Amino acid sequence: MATVKCRMTSRPLAEDTFGDRFALETLPLPRRADGYAVQTLGSDLLLDRNSGEFLPVRSPSLHALFDTFDAAREAAQAWLERHGVSPAEHQLAIVPSAFDDLLERHVLIYGQLEDHP
Repeated sequence: MATVKCRMTSRPLAEDTFGDRFALETLPLPRRADGYAVQTLGSDLLLDRNSGEFLPVRSPSLHALFDTFDAAREAAQAWLERHGVSPAEHQLAIVPSAFDDLLERHVLIYGQLEDHP
């Protein structure tokens, strides 16, 4: 018996599907943000721009920073569609993030977020 995985069709998502839209320059952050990242809530995993998969912030191959909120949103939506995850069931959020040159890794400015966006 063959297993068939259902794929979601591309449908418009609610504007706040991955959290409220924000501009980095307007946030009162405890440190400078270098871009937007897609985080799996309850973890230190960020969506890698190159592979399209989630990697730990300490992974040397992680490239998680998006220049715009819209670019991060588009990547998050593509991940949902590729993995057949419902927009109502996902655990993803767009967050401000930085890259620490000294530590040579990404930094979750708000740490691990636990709640749904």
